[in-house]
Amino acid sequence: MLNCYTQIPLKGIYDDVVSAFEADKPKFLQMLDDYIDFGKLIPYEFSMAFYRSFGRPREYSLEGFIRLLVLQKVLGVPTDSLMLHFLSLSIELREFCGFTKVPDAPMITRFRQDFVGYIKLMFDRLVEITEPICREIDGKKADYLIYDTTGIEAYVAENNPKYLNSILSQCKKAAKANPKINPHALAYSKMPDAAGANPFVKQQYANGHFCYAHKAGILTNGLGIVRDIAFFDDSFRIKHPEIVHWKTDNPELDKEIGDSTSLKPVLKDFYKAHPGFSYKTFIADSAFDSYDNYGMLRDDFLFNRVAVPLNPRNSSASHGEYDDNGVPVCPIDRTPFTYIGPAGGKNRSQRFKWVCHMSKRIAGTSSRLCSCPTPCTDAIGGRYAYTNPDRDFRICPGIPRGTEHWDNLYNHRVTIERTINLLKDPFGVACRKSLSARTAKADLLLAAITQMIGVVIAHAIQKPKLYKSIRKLIA
Repeated sequence: MLNCYTQIPLKGIYDDVVSAFEADKPKFLQMLDDYIDFGKLIPYEFSMAFYRSFGRPREYSLEGFIRLLVLQKVLGVPTDSLMLHFLSLSIELREFCGFTKVPDAPMITRFRQDFVGYIKLMFDRLVEITEPICREIDGKKADYLIYDTTGIEAYVAENNPKYLNSILSQCKKAAKANPKINPHALAYSKMPDAAGANPFVKQQYANGHFCYAHKAGILTNGLGIVRDIAFFDDSFRIKHPEIVHWKTDNPELDKEIGDSTSLKPVLKDFYKAHPGFSYKTFIADSAFDSYDNYGMLRDDFLFNRVAVPLNPRNSSASHGEYDDNGVPVCPIDRTPFTYIGPAGGKNRSQRFKWVCHMSKRIAGTSSRLCSCPTPCTDAIGGRYAYTNPDRDFRICPGIPRGTEHWDNLYNHRVTIERTINLLKDPFGVACRKSLSARTAKADLLLAAITQMIGVVIAHAIQKPKLYKSIRKLIA
């Protein structure tokens, strides 16, 4: 994996690539040729648009460009110029791409920007191809849909540490005159909301620090395979005007698309592109804890279970009968009740049954005995409580909160974090830091395409355990 933040000698990278070819030269590229038909992966609309734009005769084929860009992601090469340098030094790479001569770097950039919409069509085709493969690998995890947002850092002046340091030095001077001033807090408050070079590159917290980045929403299944990518650029805003509150003609002053706000349009676009898809479990972090989201997930997109932690800022101070996880509690000391299991007769809606934590089952019977020294009920078995998903889907989202089952399900959310890291670091998306939103979007889509190509290869060679990494497949 290439380190995005340290200088890497050109000779070192080239030696690694050459050694990979020399160690097992046929296998490295032969596997891609044997199991991936790039021609069939490219939509007809893509081919028509490409050849109409480039005309005839043409020096470089559409399939050659796709092969080159996929190979760049596999190798994790951070820049086009460096990748083309490898291409000029290796006849095997040129033969794999079908190039008789090496294109220039601006041509690769123009390809990304001009055809990013068609790259998305190719991405959607691979999603359709890999969906049944994912169901075959693990049907349970493939039925999870996980959502999160991320930021792709842009190449703008505001991301240069010197930019913040210059503002910080001014704030430190002000702090000397007024000791009550926190210079660091003041410096961050003076940072603009958007980059001067591109108003859609917003300030956000990503990768553990504040930066200026292109924002995107990503959907994966429980296996960590990307199902959809939504880039929150100007085209997304125009397509979904209901989620953007336009204040002025200046986009820098308009409200940024929030995580929770983005959920519905992203899911709407996803199911529109793949109407045959169906998922029963939705997983996301507490940023998506909203009453509107729960109802929308259940009623509009037919999810049976939603694993989203409750956000204390969206909850009342004490739910009275429930704790912060929506678990019934003792009315005296507010100790959480113990979950027993689902309840409800043949003609009744599903409910979840809870009992006082001091209540124990009598051995050999179905009866219970409560040993509480200060009982709150005359019932021998102690107080019972029920939660009903139909009454409050947020408190009881198809799976009881505060249980081991709920915790185990929510733990799958880490899968999307790992997938985002895969796209950014091993596939080199984070290293590129493009100013153009179209280029950044194309890079992110191509990284996801490369991941799904690995899934297809793993299925073809009957090694499903290697679906997570195309590099392990060709190593």
